[in-house]
Amino acid sequence: MFHFDYLTENTCSKVCELAVTDIFCLPLKYPLNTDESNNNKQKYYENQLLKLGVVNKDAYSCACYFDEMGNIPKKGDILSWSESSAVVYANSVLGARCNRNSGMLELFGSIVGYVPEFGFLTDEGRKAKWKVILKTTKLPEAQILGSAIGMKVMEDVPYVYGLDQYLGNEITDDVVGYLKDFGAATASNGAVGLYHIDGLTPEAKKYGEKLIRDDAQEYIITDEEIERVYASYPIMWKKPDKKGNLVFIGCPHLTFQQLNAWTDKIVAGLKETGKKKVVVRTVITTAPDIKEKFMQTHKYQELIATGVKLSCICPLMYTNNPLTKSRRIYTSSNKLRTYSTARYAKDQEILDFIVGRKETK
Repeated sequence: MFHFDYLTENTCSKVCELAVTDIFCLPLKYPLNTDESNNNKQKYYENQLLKLGVVNKDAYSCACYFDEMGNIPKKGDILSWSESSAVVYANSVLGARCNRNSGMLELFGSIVGYVPEFGFLTDEGRKAKWKVILKTTKLPEAQILGSAIGMKVMEDVPYVYGLDQYLGNEITDDVVGYLKDFGAATASNGAVGLYHIDGLTPEAKKYGEKLIRDDAQEYIITDEEIERVYASYPIMWKKPDKKGNLVFIGCPHLTFQQLNAWTDKIVAGLKETGKKKVVVRTVITTAPDIKEKFMQTHKYQELIATGVKLSCICPLMYTNNPLTKSRRIYTSSNKLRTYSTARYAKDQEILDFIVGRKETK
C-alpha cells in the first residue's frame, strides 16, 4: 500500500504529465485469450488509461521518448516512469530525472503529480561508482556492451570512457538507436538506471569527471571481454540442436532509422542469396507512430514483400504466454534473451540466418 498522504512538497518532486504508457501484447495472428469477459476487461483498462491522460489509443510503446511519440522529456524534468529501458534512456540521454519505479508507484506518481525525492532525482544519486574504460578495436555491439556493463556494475552508475571515439559527440539518429539498445541491456542484464558517456551524454559533457565518485571502481572492456560475455549466454531451448523457427527484432522498439536500416539489409541480403522471402518467420517491432510513418514510405512495401511481419507488440509479453515455450526464438535483443528462453545472436548473425546464408551458432 502506498500512503501518499504522508508526502509533502518538501519530500517529493513534482512530475510531468502522463502521456504514453508501456506496451500490451496483442496476438500476432490468433487471439491469445478468447474469453470475452477478459477482452472486455482489457478495453476497460485502456479506457481508464485514456482518462488518466494517455494521449490516444495508440500511445503504447516501451520507447515512449521517440520524437514520433511526442513525449520527449526535457533536461531536468522529473518523471514517474517504470519501464526500465525508458528510465535509463531518459536519465542518461535526455538528462531528465527518474527512478526505476514499480508500475503502481509510476501510476500513482502520475496521478498525484509527485514522487519521493531520492536516488536519481538527487545530484549525489547521479554520481558514478564505476569508471568503465573501453579499449576495443571497433564499436562493440550495443546489446553486448550494455550487457557486460550491466552484469558488472549491477545497479550502480557507470561513467564510460572511449565510446565517443566511435559515436562522436552529438546525439544523432544513429546514436539514439545505439544508446537505446545499450541502455536497455544495462538495465535488464543488470539494474542500471543511469549511465554517463564521456564527451557525449548531456551531464557528462557539462560536468565531466566531476560526476565520478572518489571511490569509483574500474572496469576495462576489450574485444576479448566482449566475446567472453557473448559466449557466456546460456541456450534455454528445450531442443537446442534444432534450428530456430522464429526471430524477433526490436526490443526495445526500433527507431525509424533502425527500421529503415534493417529493411535495406534484409532486401540486399535476399538479393544476394537469390531468395524472395526470409527463410524463417521474422517479426520486427516498432512504436505505433513509427509504424504509421514507415507505412507512408516505399520501403514498407519492400519490407512486407520479404515476408517479414511489422508489428507493435511487445516481444517480451508475447513470450510470457506458455504456448510460446515450444518456439525456438532467435533475437538480437539482450533484454528479450534475459527475460525469456529466446537465444541471443548478433545483428549480422540474425541477418545471415533470416536471408538464408546460414543459421547462427
